[in-house]
Amino acid sequence: MNLDPGRLLIVAARVVPRLPAWMSGAIFRTVADVATTLGIGGTHQLRRNLARAVPEASERELRRLTRKGMRSYMRYYEEALRLPAASDVQLAARVRIEGSETVRTELAAGRPVVVAVAHLGNWDLAGAWATKFLAPVVTVAEHLQPEELFQGFLAFRRSLGMTIIPLEKDGSTFRALLRACRSGAPIVPLLADRDLSRTSVDVELLGERARVAPGPAALALATGNALVTATIRYERLRGPRRQAAGSRWGVVVDFGERIDPPVGAAREEAIAAMTQRWVSEIGDFVRRYPEDWHMLQPVFVADLDPARLKPAGSVA
Repeated sequence: MNLDPGRLLIVAARVVPRLPAWMSGAIFRTVADVATTLGIGGTHQLRRNLARAVPEASERELRRLTRKGMRSYMRYYEEALRLPAASDVQLAARVRIEGSETVRTELAAGRPVVVAVAHLGNWDLAGAWATKFLAPVVTVAEHLQPEELFQGFLAFRRSLGMTIIPLEKDGSTFRALLRACRSGAPIVPLLADRDLSRTSVDVELLGERARVAPGPAALALATGNALVTATIRYERLRGPRRQAAGSRWGVVVDFGERIDPPVGAAREEAIAAMTQRWVSEIGDFVRRYPEDWHMLQPVFVADLDPARLKPAGSVA
């Protein structure tokens, strides 16, 4: 039995905005708890992934952490469905930014910034905030099936003000990103902590071999723009900020330092080194906040199906 939050979105998008926030929050927490208890959906894989982040955890601790992780994941969806109706005041109150000096300096100078992002916290909330208060957001969305599901995701994220480029296999996606970087000064966050294509990059994540997407490093190298990492975690809101946010939860977005290519390195070597750098930053973050890493799919090579596993190849 599979729990597919993407398909659930089609139905939930029509229902959740009509419900009181306390009710929809309770429903999604229940869904998370049931999925964890019954081991449905990607909960088994989430648990295996979290075991790498907290190797010292007992079985009981790992079960509790998996439940917290699923609650965090379902909170992301419940909140995301309400985002189109959020006011600017609410967005400002829900998001707290750390380490943004490099990003703001580059954007102020009219230069785009490429951001390596993982499935952490509520990335759609961070994107909606950035569109309003930082810079135009240009990003990529995986072309999901069925088409109704994909179009639903596109419409949702575009309603938040983001420019969405569908992920295609013919190279047009990368060319569209290049044009976006050359025609303005957007911020380009790319979810890249999972990639099974021939262009994937082998990295060390949480002490194990994993495969991630080369996109952030490749785009930064091709355009000469800055590459930084952004981590996103939940935090409980209290007092005036909670009242202004209209929510019990907000997120902290922490930007890392600029990641430059090694001096004199060849292109593929530079992409590999830059990718390992942001992956290491993500790994350090996940060790501290494992419950906010929403990775319900295989990312470590040891978990991948050998029959489907393609050898990592050159970066196109």
